[in-house]
Amino acid sequence: MKSLTTIKIDKTNADNADVKHLYETAFPKEEKIPYAIIIKLLDRMPLDFTAYYDGDTFVGLTMILNRYDFNWLWYFAVSKELRSMGYGHQILTMVKSSYSNRPIILDMESPDQIADNMEQRHRRHAFYLRNGFRDTYVGKTFRRVDYTILIYGEGTFTMNDYDTILKDLSRYWKEGR
Repeated sequence: MKSLTTIKIDKTNADNADVKHLYETAFPKEEKIPYAIIIKLLDRMPLDFTAYYDGDTFVGLTMILNRYDFNWLWYFAVSKELRSMGYGHQILTMVKSSYSNRPIILDMESPDQIADNMEQRHRRHAFYLRNGFRDTYVGKTFRRVDYTILIYGEGTFTMNDYDTILKDLSRYWKEGR
């Protein structure tokens, strides 16, 4: 595995078939904003949408919302055929280094909720814990899915913080339509 390179995704290159396909297939429908709306939001929100490559091979993507209080790892995915090969760890290490100015938060499907993908949820939770994230013990239910919030870095994260972020996102979402 070589050192990964990155390409910032914006309106000029958002038609990247690999990036769009991974975004469309890696996340459940209820957890993602339509890709066309994401592209519109790139001009309105402090979002870093990044594609990762190992040479010419597309490896994965991240989308990070830069806030004054937290960096929110909003979307993170590795191409299905490249999972469990160390790329997720490598991307997450790059993210932690690039966004060390503020704590990084992420929400994920709760490993405690009974669901068809329980094993996947437990593996994902363990992956983040191995990579230095910790549980905040803050959670939220959205569209009947329980989410838990993890944090990397100093500080805490509260339900008030979560509600503030959702309120801000709601404003951007309305502007993006």
